[in-house]
Amino acid sequence: MASIGAFKKTGDEYYGEIFTLELQVTGVRFTPVTGRGGDNPPSHLIYVGRVEIGVAWPQKTNDGRAYLSVKLDDASLSAPINANLYKDEMGEDHTLIWSRPKPPKAVRT
Repeated sequence: MASIGAFKKTGDEYYGEIFTLELQVTGVRFTPVTGRGGDNPPSHLIYVGRVEIGVAWPQKTNDGRAYLSVKLDDASLSAPINANLYKDEMGEDHTLIWSRPKPPKAVRT
């Protein structure tokens, strides 16, 4: 797991930055979604300036802690980034955590 971002929550929005080897951006904001339909609409859209770079859905850990499941995708990225935004245990900050997806298990025939 790697920390790739730091955010502060103000009301229902999150403001911060994301830094990876491929993506270095400040002024990232998670804004609440209103009036979206569908089976599993996101709770937040993620922007840098006027450009939408991702979406987030509310989730809970096995021990009941709330977090946001985040998907970042943009034409400048070679592949989408899936990460989770967790509230830090000490304080009001939030950390965006990325971990490499596990490869699919081989199917026996």
